[in-house]
Amino acid sequence: MQEMIAFNEQRAEIYWWMSSLLSRELTAEDLNHYHSGEILTFLSGLAMTPELKQPAEDFQNALQRLATRADAQLELAADFCGLFLSTPKTGALPYASIYVGQSGLLNDQPAQEMNQWLERYDIAQRKDFNEPADHLAVELDFMGNLIIRANQQADEQAAEPLMQAQLTFLESMLLNWLPAFAQACQSRDPFGFYAAAVNLLLAFCRLDHTFLAGEAQEA
Repeated sequence: MQEMIAFNEQRAEIYWWMSSLLSRELTAEDLNHYHSGEILTFLSGLAMTPELKQPAEDFQNALQRLATRADAQLELAADFCGLFLSTPKTGALPYASIYVGQSGLLNDQPAQEMNQWLERYDIAQRKDFNEPADHLAVELDFMGNLIIRANQQADEQAAEPLMQAQLTFLESMLLNWLPAFAQACQSRDPFGFYAAAVNLLLAFCRLDHTFLAGEAQEA
């Protein structure tokens, strides 16, 4: 049980990390942290998993390019705005409604479904993040919280429904649009920092799906 709790904590931290990365522009202080030995060690650890090796190394390469980029913080902020704060025609907006259904941002079904998930598990959206519920950062933050909710149960039997909920959420609310979002980032992020980050996220979500599906079969 303790090993599973520790493993779940690591899973939650990755979801929360990506939620933070995709929710706002990085500051100069953030960039200093990204160039620290702690982050490099973390990425090297991810790269030891075969399914994450290439995307983790690609993100490391993007960080190396960023270290020598002129006006790195300002340029990366411009990349963030161009990708995530522009229009569906020019950017890669991080909303499920862009990629699910036929009506773009006018389609509020993904946000309604996400609000239902939040209400069902009594998990609140961050008050300081004033975005529709179908924003990727909201969904990733929720997934992290759902993982920790499973850790808080008395035993594995009590945690099992929450592990199943994670699998269902990953399938129906993330992996149903993340591949298209990653492709949009790839084609519209010339420098490649955010494209590499989203590719790493996609690879991790697919790996996590394999883990959760295996847990469900064992149960």
